[in-house]
Amino acid sequence: MATTQLRKSAPGKPRFRKSWLPAHMLVWAYAVLLAIPLYYFLASAFKSNEAIFSSPLSPPTSFGFGNFRTAFESAGLGSAIVNSGLVTVFSLALTLGLAIPAAFGLARSRGRVASLVEKVFSLGFLIPTFAALFPTFLLSAVTGLFHTRLFMVLFLPATAMPLSVVILIQFMRTIPQEMEEAARIDGASTFGVLRHIYTPMCMPGIATVLLLNFLTFWNEYLYSLIIIGPDPDLRTVQVALPTLKSQIGTDYGVLTAGTILTLVPVWIMYTLLQRRMQQALVSGAVKM
Repeated sequence: MATTQLRKSAPGKPRFRKSWLPAHMLVWAYAVLLAIPLYYFLASAFKSNEAIFSSPLSPPTSFGFGNFRTAFESAGLGSAIVNSGLVTVFSLALTLGLAIPAAFGLARSRGRVASLVEKVFSLGFLIPTFAALFPTFLLSAVTGLFHTRLFMVLFLPATAMPLSVVILIQFMRTIPQEMEEAARIDGASTFGVLRHIYTPMCMPGIATVLLLNFLTFWNEYLYSLIIIGPDPDLRTVQVALPTLKSQIGTDYGVLTAGTILTLVPVWIMYTLLQRRMQQALVSGAVKM
């Protein structure tokens, strides 16, 4: 009966079939498995330690912002969020400023040298992040940029270039050559072709690169701790957040509240770019 109603109320849309029922059950079961820890995480931010351990899944008795205020003041999250924002924004700008022209040049080239350079970019995936820690530390000391945010702004784009260039090359190769030839006939320069044709048509790929690198840069912990250090005026949010832990007793309500505060920029960025990223994923699936 329900199936018949669905067919009548939604003509032209995919019909519900009984053979899909196990898939629907698995999807809902998986959604519940994800929702339970998320609910526990959000509810704990409004509880005390006693309430978290005595009744972990019960809803909070009040929705006051005391834990959030304590986390913000104790860890100095205000300046830490500003520092992370500066490092992330300038690193993203530098990454796109380098990756887009590099991908443009490689996507339009067909020679052996271009193929070799593209493979060199791909080799960046083979270098473990931890393996570059000591050389990076020495480089920051030699250049006099140790304990500065500037070094992180210059270093993070270098780690993001392999993935960014590889993704953008695949998008730029889908643009018909005839469009560039038409722009050339109209007198467009190489920079004009990149700006007015390739960049607008690769916006889903650029959004994907932007979102993936934002998550990486914002959540970066190891290099920020080693290079910038725990200085309250310079440290990033991922270095400031662990200061809410204590060996003699951690207030987990305050800790989860601080963690939620650090996730707000991530949620905003994902909300702004999710449609573009979904377009990129769908277009990639169609091409396959």
